[in-house]
Amino acid sequence: MGILRIGSRKSALAMTQTRWVIEQWQKRVPGLSAEVVPMTTRGDQVLHLPLSRVGGKGLFVEEIERALLEKRIDAAVHSLKDLPAQLAPGTVVGAVPRREDPRDAVITRDGRPFDDLPSGARVGTSSLRRVAQLRRYRPDLAFIPLRGNVDTRLRKLAAGEVDAVVLAAAGLVRLGLGDRITEHLSPEICLPAVGQGALAVQCREADEDTRRSLVSVEDAAARRTVEAERTCLAALEGGCQVPIGALAEIRDGHIRLAAMVGRPDGSELFRVVVQGEDPAEVGRRAAADLVELGAGRILQETREEAELGG
Repeated sequence: MGILRIGSRKSALAMTQTRWVIEQWQKRVPGLSAEVVPMTTRGDQVLHLPLSRVGGKGLFVEEIERALLEKRIDAAVHSLKDLPAQLAPGTVVGAVPRREDPRDAVITRDGRPFDDLPSGARVGTSSLRRVAQLRRYRPDLAFIPLRGNVDTRLRKLAAGEVDAVVLAAAGLVRLGLGDRITEHLSPEICLPAVGQGALAVQCREADEDTRRSLVSVEDAAARRTVEAERTCLAALEGGCQVPIGALAEIRDGHIRLAAMVGRPDGSELFRVVVQGEDPAEVGRRAAADLVELGAGRILQETREEAELGG
């Protein structure tokens, strides 16, 4: 196959994740040779605005997908939660490796638990999904927009700009910062993003050699859970402008999917739990149940606002 060129964002977390995937791949395919091709995406450049204002998750993958289609790289490693519901035509997720902890994690400046933060404490996060759920749980807290890489956010915490930050537990663990976590947020309080904790290796649909080789790092359970979550997201047609969370687990061979849609201010939040055997069917049912409960109204209003430019 020659030397495989693997595209990755340049952040420390992205590079760590890409190197981990290559390491797992090489363990299973002796003689496989690969090099990382670091890439800067628009999402890495526009850090002064929330993702919901600048085009959503596609900002992290557009340049990488273009490089893939132009054959400048052979595959790309993404945090699966950064992948839009629809991939670029001509590309597929060739592998979903073993999934890390999907939960959100809280790091507080003084080590006190989230429930013990005083009224008015400043919590740093730019995720509409986190804000919607946590504002409903703790309406007395102040939620402060916070973007940038993990180090940047932790520096702002240490400098006293915020009293706590909420981050994906998986990213902290992969960076060797798991010991900084004050506590993990229960999914009963805050459902994670679709695909959180999972990685995706994207490749060209027609590249049969790479696709065959990637089977070696595939994790069947991770694939089933993220398929249920992503099918739900796609059926809702939800982008970054709507708070959407989902978490699928496999219990006794069945998939249990919890999913939510809410308003950014936490004033309305709809949540369902669906169980079944087929991931796509479970995802579609969860989306339909959410729409029937009232989430369809939020989604429609958001689409209309986007069309009006506002």
